[in-house]
Parts: sequence; C-alpha cells; structure tokens
Amino acid sequence: MARQGGILKIKGTVGGLTFYKSQDGDLVREKGGVSGERIANDPAFARTRENGAEFGEAATAGKILRDTLRNLMMNASDNRVTSRLTSVMSTIKNYDTTSGRGERTVANGMPTGMIELKGFDFNVSAPLGSILFKPFTIDTLIGSINIQNLNPVNDVDYPVGATHMTFSGGVAIVDFSTGDKEMTLFNPVNMIISNNSGNVNLSLAGPLPPIIGNRFFLLKVEFFQMVNGQQYSLKNGAYNALTIVEIV
Repeated sequence: MARQGGILKIKGTVGGLTFYKSQDGDLVREKGGVSGERIANDPAFARTRENGAEFGEAATAGKILRDTLRNLMMNASDNRVTSRLTSVMSTIKNYDTTSGRGERTVANGMPTGMIELKGFDFNVSAPLGSILFKPFTIDTLIGSINIQNLNPVNDVDYPVGATHMTFSGGVAIVDFSTGDKEMTLFNPVNMIISNNSGNVNLSLAGPLPPIIGNRFFLLKVEFFQMVNGQQYSLKNGAYNALTIVEIV
C-alpha cells in the first residue's frame, strides 16, 4: 500500500493498480490476490477460513456492544473505535480454551478475558484517566457510581472554554452468546466548573433488566459552554470521555 502524491488524485483501477481514499488519505495498492471461491474451498486455505470465521465472531461481538452503547457513544467516540473494539474482542476470543480453532467465541472467552475490556476508552482523544483525577466507587449490586468531594477546578482537566460538565453513563447487560442486550442509563449530574466541591452520585434511572450476561458499567464525562443561559457541547463532543470502568 502506498500513498498518492501530487495535486491530481485518482480513484478506481488503472493498469492493475487500485486507487482509493481512506481516513488515512489517498492510497494505492496492487489489484489481485486469491479468488474468494478458492479460499472458500481449497484445503490449503483451511487456516485462512478459520481465521476469517473468528475475525467475524470478534467483529460481531464488537457490533453488539456498540449497538448497546450507541446513544452514549454518539458524542464520545473516535473514528477508529470500531477497529479498536474488534481488536480487543479478538483478544478475548483467544481466552476460549474449550472450542476448536475457527470456532472460538467471545462469549466463551469472556469469563476470563473480560479484563481486556475494563478501562476501554471509546474516545482515544479523551481518555478518562487523563481527564478525571478524583477516585470513584462503583456499587455493582445496585448499579451506581459515586465521586465524593469533587472539585472541578482541581480534580478535572477540563478544556478551555468549558463552563459546565455533566457526568452520566449507565449499566449495559450483554449476552454475547445470544446477542441479547439492554442499556439502563444513569440519571445525569450537571456541575458548574468552579472551585466549589460537591458529590456526584450516579444512580440508575430504572431497574436493571432480567438479562443473563455480563454487566458493563460505563462512566461518561461531557463538557459544555454556557451561552445566554444555554449549554452547548464543546467541539461536537471532541473532549468528551466514555469508558468501561467495571465488568461483572
């Protein structure tokens, strides 16, 4: 794969070369490769088929989780979150020690591999650990997150121009074996960014659904600027953090 230079950018296939645009810029690669029919049937490509099946499993698991968290992710995720999450799911799949090659699943790997997802930041430009410096506690039984005596000026690395911040998140329950999923949100807490300390008590807006699966506890921090009595999101959420802080 090579980058295109010059002013004129080509798109399409010319002389065995394919020109295309990606988020990494204008690229070019050679056309060719093994046919799909041969990969699907030739015994020599058995390992390739197994790898493909397991990659598909990891991608599906990542999509299930993203779909569950879609409302939270809308203004707190980067443009590579899909590939990053698929990579983590692929690692979790490797914890499946009971299934044969090509048949390993994220569901079977989760009991041990879920540690790989704890601390996952959906926005690499705003990791929670570089924004919030105050410790917090999580009650996994009732589903709550609490931050005591938070001083926004001292305990938060807020962006220039921010006047307010909102803490939110929730608990997602996902069964990767069946695809069943449900999200229960926290009641959000909005604070003025000042030297005044206060407690942040995030509690669920409703009861947890009776779904069997893993419980993902998520903490989200959003920044706003007050203009004429209205709070506006800064830079369309570029500074917002969303992180998996616990899994049970």
